[in-house]
Amino acid sequence: MGEFWPVADVLAHLAGRWRVTREVRDLAGDDAGRFEGVTDFVPLPDGGLLHEESGTFTWQGVSRPATRTLRFLPGATPGTADVRFADGRPFHDLDLTTGHCLAGHPCAADFYRGEFTVRDADHWRTVWRVGGPAKDLVLTTDYVRET
Repeated sequence: MGEFWPVADVLAHLAGRWRVTREVRDLAGDDAGRFEGVTDFVPLPDGGLLHEESGTFTWQGVSRPATRTLRFLPGATPGTADVRFADGRPFHDLDLTTGHCLAGHPCAADFYRGEFTVRDADHWRTVWRVGGPAKDLVLTTDYVRET
């Protein structure tokens, strides 16, 4: 088996509950944080998935509840996804047919560069590198399917 695990249909693959661990590193200030929680990918009536993440984020010794909601809609090509923020604004495309995908997203003056890697049926990772005048971060998230 190679380094990447191909996914024929990203929406079918992601459906369900995943345990989430995210490391956040601030490269400018050398601070680090950690998020631990779950992500539920719940079917939407339009054939997409609602991504609901909840857990605890700890930054500089302070822990607090954290949530995030995204919409994973059917993409332009079969098996891919059009990822959008909860309010419908575009975020990025996601094509995991090779088990690996690069994505980008401009956010004000900053730029988010994402790398998605599927390791096997139950493990995948995202690494977002955020750079610009307001941010200099690396966010590494590991997902493990809950059974």
